[in-house]
Amino acid sequence: MSSPTQQPHSIHSEGEQSSQHTSQKFGMLLAGIIVIAATMRSPITATGPVIELIRSDTGIGHTMAGLLTSLPLIAFAAVSPFAPRLAKRFGLETALLLAVIIVTGGITLRLLPSVLTLYAGTAILGCGIALSNVLLPSLIKRDFPLRVGIVTGLYSVSMNLFASISSGISVPVAAASSLGWRASLGMWVILSVLAVLLWLPRARNGRKQMLYVTSQNENAPTRLRTSSLAWFVTLFMGIQSLIFYTTITWLPEILADQGFSAASAGWMLSLMQMVSVPATFIVPILAGKTRDQRLLTTITCLCLIIGYALLFNHAVVLVTLGVALAGIGAGASFGLVTMFFVLRTTHAREAASLSGMAQSFGYMLAAGGPLLFGLLHDWTSGWTLPLLIQVLLAVGLLMTGIQASKNRTVS
Repeated sequence: MSSPTQQPHSIHSEGEQSSQHTSQKFGMLLAGIIVIAATMRSPITATGPVIELIRSDTGIGHTMAGLLTSLPLIAFAAVSPFAPRLAKRFGLETALLLAVIIVTGGITLRLLPSVLTLYAGTAILGCGIALSNVLLPSLIKRDFPLRVGIVTGLYSVSMNLFASISSGISVPVAAASSLGWRASLGMWVILSVLAVLLWLPRARNGRKQMLYVTSQNENAPTRLRTSSLAWFVTLFMGIQSLIFYTTITWLPEILADQGFSAASAGWMLSLMQMVSVPATFIVPILAGKTRDQRLLTTITCLCLIIGYALLFNHAVVLVTLGVALAGIGAGASFGLVTMFFVLRTTHAREAASLSGMAQSFGYMLAAGGPLLFGLLHDWTSGWTLPLLIQVLLAVGLLMTGIQASKNRTVS
């Protein structure tokens, strides 16, 4: 008579164990996403604050210095279209493991004492980041369908938080290490190795959890290049990236010309990215709760317009306010475009395709920004014209974002 009374308890225990196992599995998955996200900007944002040290040590000019930021963007544009195919061929988890291994190799290469390896390592890590850029939103849509906004927010926060830390500590690390600026660029290999170790268990089962769930809907071809909405999302991606990467490359030198020390300019760049962290978390959540994101887009772009306009003034208080507003706008615009990949599509395969298209064409547009601004500075011997272009780009971002924010899908 005892066994019938024990059976419900046994079933209950098994249910609790299953629930705990599921919670642990998703906890590890979330940790893996957060650490991969941490490697997706920090190796790039570490460059801007020490770019003058790199120039003086290697003898390169402003244009070639700008190429250090443009190279990852060129890699983003070149590699992004292949990311969905790689995930289909090997599985999403395996593709993401390959991405962080490539980033690790690129960062390591930049530690070597050669200008050639500096540029080669920068291009290689850009290829790895390009894969993560495209595939992480698809992973989130597939594995967290009911928590897309929150998980996207956490992923964006991790990316921007470590980007901010990277900018802030680059100059102090360079000053404290015998390797100088190479230590500032190379220390992020520790984070990428951690990402590899965390993602290895997921990759072992990657073939069992393919990105492309077979269904009649998902097998239908998606002709994104004929979709006006897809192009508005792509332009939004490209313009916000152009604004951001141009800023992280040249803001320290802009502020140095206004009298800021190298360390202070680096921390101002860090401030810009630090204030973006709350926006990158909150905006995706708000976007996920609304069917139309035009109000969010308008507020975001106004922050950018006002922020860059304030940089024309050399007063420390106004410059600081301008940097903070630009940071809020940068974080919010990134959070918005990441959500557009999810909200403007109907399934994971389509999200990956839109993400690949937007990042390929978008980063191709953005890649010219740091180079162009370096040329404009050399041509005009100042930063007035480049800053004016940033304001105009923010206006263009508003016009494009209004269209991308409407409640439609690309299908």
